[in-house]
Amino acid sequence: MGQSKPFRATALIVEDDPMQRDMMTMLLEESDYDVIACESAEAAELVLNKPGNRLVLLMTDVNLAGQMSGVELAHIAKQQQPRLSVVVTSGRPLSEPLPGDTKFWSKPWAPLDVLREAEVALNAADPAAEERRRD
Repeated sequence: MGQSKPFRATALIVEDDPMQRDMMTMLLEESDYDVIACESAEAAELVLNKPGNRLVLLMTDVNLAGQMSGVELAHIAKQQQPRLSVVVTSGRPLSEPLPGDTKFWSKPWAPLDVLREAEVALNAADPAAEERRRD
């Protein structure tokens, strides 16, 4: 009999600033998350449309490369995957409404915030994860 593989969560980071994108990617990879990083909402939408992904967290800036904003991406993501944890960030006040339980973070935010949010997202996606961590 084959042994089941542990759940491995994936975070989708959408940020057009390479330094911020790399920092978020490094933080999450060091915490055992798979990370897919994109600089545009259009590229991220392709990831969202790919079947079988294990996305538990989407973090996106509002202003991105390409034609679509992070807010538009958040709406698409929540429509396709309602249980996906979504965080939208910006250095400016938000002028558009966000979908459902999407969170908004003003920049600058602390790296520890990213790790905390990733844990919340993982626990929401895989309730057994919290139980395994306690053992």
